[in-house]
Amino acid sequence: MKRHILAGLVLALLTTAIVLFSGPELQGVALLGAALGGALGLVPDRSPAQRAGGFAVGFVAAWLGYALRAAVLPDAAAGRAIAVLVVVLVCLGVAALTRGRLPLWSALLGAAAMAGAYEATYAADPSSFVTSSATTATSILVAAGAGFLATSILGVVVVQDREQERAAEASAGSPLFAPTDPPVGEYVGADDHAPARPYVAPAVESPRAPRRGLPATRPLDPQPEA
Repeated sequence: MKRHILAGLVLALLTTAIVLFSGPELQGVALLGAALGGALGLVPDRSPAQRAGGFAVGFVAAWLGYALRAAVLPDAAAGRAIAVLVVVLVCLGVAALTRGRLPLWSALLGAAAMAGAYEATYAADPSSFVTSSATTATSILVAAGAGFLATSILGVVVVQDREQERAAEASAGSPLFAPTDPPVGEYVGADDHAPARPYVAPAVESPRAPRRGLPATRPLDPQPEA
């Protein structure tokens, strides 16, 4: 847990430094980029290089989506819907072609970084896409890179901590699922709490065989009437 706190402090200091010593373009996306980059580094799925590669794929796909909107697609709901579809399909296709080596979730995280940082800027002036997209992309990548570097070393530590927690829970056992009934044939007494002897059913004797030479039953000896 100490390593987690240390990485969080490093991330906070880096984000603060970015806001203090950068221009207004980077200040506006510093928290968004640092948070997404920190999440990218913390999730222990695939190697850090593969996670960063998936993030880059999603980021470029989102940039291409804005390029399609600026060059070809109409500035309407239909055009935005087609751009979103293209971006998601590109992320899905790359994840499928690499068989998950570039995970889909990291590609979607990269697309979210570009869209979250640039959507308002693009909506304000679509005609300046070339210059404004380059500025926004640089700013969000710097912030996301700082967050990723601050937390990427904790991916393996997170896995080890979760394994230790599961092992400790399994060894200790949960009292909610502990057996409360005594074993069959035993019970706890009211005074001394001593186990009683198990119950044994009494043996049933088999009927005796009749003596040799005697009838099994007596003959009826009716009394004569007076």
